[in-house]
Amino acid sequence: MIGYVTLGTSDLARGAVFYDAIAAELGTGRMMEWAGAIAWGTPDGGAGIGLTLPYDGQPASVGNGVMVALEAKDKAQVDRLHAIALANGGSCEGAPGPRGDGDRFYAAYFRDPDGNKLNAFVMG
Repeated sequence: MIGYVTLGTSDLARGAVFYDAIAAELGTGRMMEWAGAIAWGTPDGGAGIGLTLPYDGQPASVGNGVMVALEAKDKAQVDRLHAIALANGGSCEGAPGPRGDGDRFYAAYFRDPDGNKLNAFVMG
């Protein structure tokens, strides 16, 4: 149902380093780019993610309660994505581990350099 998600940035070059590293771990790369924006994903693949300087020229801001969830292939990849995020200017919002009842949902939470919240997760 979701085609793509776009997040705002105040520094596209800095954000590109963060998302290039995350995308590489997920087995994809830049799909489109133009002045002021970059999109990562696979053409004809699942939902992609874009990073853009705000169109209205105002400062980028973080939506309270907004989060982008990145589906990982296994728990080890969740752990790696969390580490990659922190190594590329992100901040921790919740270390990798099981969430909820039982061991069905495994996730890690982090913010990109602009403060946008993401998570990496695996079900099963």
